[in-house]
Amino acid sequence: MPTEDGLSAAGVRLEVSGAVATITLARPERRNAMTGRTWTTLAHVGHALPDSVRIVVVKGEGGSFSSGIDLAMFSPEGAEGEKPLLSTLGDGSLDQAALVETIAGYQEGFLWLRRPGIVSIAAVRGHAIGAGFQLALSCDLRILADDARLCMKEPALGLVPDLTGTKPLVDIVGVSRAIELCLTARTVSAEEARELRLAEAVVEGSALDETVDDLVAGLLGTPAEAAAATKELLLQAPDNTLEEQAEAERRAQVGRLSALARTMRG
Repeated sequence: MPTEDGLSAAGVRLEVSGAVATITLARPERRNAMTGRTWTTLAHVGHALPDSVRIVVVKGEGGSFSSGIDLAMFSPEGAEGEKPLLSTLGDGSLDQAALVETIAGYQEGFLWLRRPGIVSIAAVRGHAIGAGFQLALSCDLRILADDARLCMKEPALGLVPDLTGTKPLVDIVGVSRAIELCLTARTVSAEEARELRLAEAVVEGSALDETVDDLVAGLLGTPAEAAAATKELLLQAPDNTLEEQAEAERRAQVGRLSALARTMRG
């Protein structure tokens, strides 16, 4: 697990209480803007979480979830403690293959949130822009305060969304709407996000924490092994034919029945 100092330097706070881990983006003075260090730290957190953790809640400190990438990463000086991306490409000290590997490392901070053994929840208030929007999309469930504002900003900056957000966006809203949202880089209100099924619920800001707590309690009411097996089935479903999914269900159920039988035998 990253040290407390390491987490703090990356603008991340982690609290683990039993089966629930809460990750807070903690740079409120920058509207929780993220850097490469933030993403690699999130990856380390995911790799080091105790097996007992079943629920991961991701939120931002203060009035915003995250304003996205810290634009200092593109300045000549770079973000504090990190190499500037563009200048290292320009001077030849970082080749394109190395940059691909760097981005892959950043993506690890987002990919683990989809693991079958956990359910991840984004509790979003205020801005979720660019990388912030992609972090919310990386979570299984999104609960939005009514002041939430979502935006896929990268194309407007001359970039592409590269933090694993394009697939869930297309899966949820379809290709045509995803093209419109990304290429206009327009802001989506909380109400529209609910209409587009980008949010499981939209609540008053004062009720966000309580709503997430109630959801966590409901999720923890399902046995851990059954929850993980069911999530794994659901993750397969979009890419499976009906016959393939039926077979996956059979195999998963045999596994669960065998486990229950072993438990009954003591």
